[in-house]
Amino acid sequence: MNISAYLDRFGLLAVGLVAFAAVLLALYGLAELASRRDRNRAVAFVFLAPAVLFLLIGLVYPAVRTVVMSFYDAKSENFVGLDNYVWAVTDPDALQILVNTAMWIVIVPLLSTALGLVYAVLIDGRAGEKVYKALVFLPMGISFVGASIIWKFVYQYNGAGGEQIGLLNQVVVWLGGSPVNWLNESPWNNLLLMVVLVWIEVGFATVVLSAALKGVPTEIVEAARIDGASPSEIFWNVTVPSIRSAIIVVAVTVFIATLKLFDIVRAMTQGHHGTDVLAHNMVEQAFRLFERGRGATLAVLLFLLVVPVVIYQVRNMRRQEMETR
Repeated sequence: MNISAYLDRFGLLAVGLVAFAAVLLALYGLAELASRRDRNRAVAFVFLAPAVLFLLIGLVYPAVRTVVMSFYDAKSENFVGLDNYVWAVTDPDALQILVNTAMWIVIVPLLSTALGLVYAVLIDGRAGEKVYKALVFLPMGISFVGASIIWKFVYQYNGAGGEQIGLLNQVVVWLGGSPVNWLNESPWNNLLLMVVLVWIEVGFATVVLSAALKGVPTEIVEAARIDGASPSEIFWNVTVPSIRSAIIVVAVTVFIATLKLFDIVRAMTQGHHGTDVLAHNMVEQAFRLFERGRGATLAVLLFLLVVPVVIYQVRNMRRQEMETR
């Protein structure tokens, strides 16, 4: 598309926005002449209409368009029905992507939440607690690409017999082993990539869960101790139920961040050697291979994975609101 076509579209958009603004002003003027009840409704509509319009343009339309594109071929010209979805669940490479994504969304949230909880319990009330929190939270200040480069040096492989600059391979050599090209070894490469995201997210989990731990009533803990409960029983039967909502928030947040994962895979392996995931391959299909239909299909699958978690979180928040009333 040439520049003039873009300008034409921009002009049409500008005219549309001006017309929309004029309609809103007209409605507002009519609201001033209407009764008080009608005026309140009209004013509410005037103020909500721009937000609703932007949601329709920026969220609803792209979502519907993506779903429609998933039923068309690479150029979005010919209707192919469910062929793209059949490809997503039958093609060996596509199945590998789904398996990898499933591994990520199970292992990373579980490990991040568990490690964050353990670390928060260990440092709770200790001298230097703020320093310990700051240290574990530092990776959160690093971009995913920056963290990927750091860990890529850790996994660096210079060939057998060569001087190893990668920390992991140097440790292997010190122990008498042979260096390994870690990022090419499946399935270990997937697990090593997960370490990067866990390293980043543990800080978030620690801070949130540490704050939740400080909200656990001391009276309940003391009562459990008086009743003869062991520290492990207090932890599982008193502490964990008391901070259950915070644990769910952390797990859901890390889950969604894991589903959107692109940077780490792109920077470290570019999806090669069996490390590709949905979000990364979606971009690859749409913008490098120009398979728009398949890219849209992967986007829809990504959306379908997020929806149940969001619904669960919304229901959980509503239940908490009902309990606090």
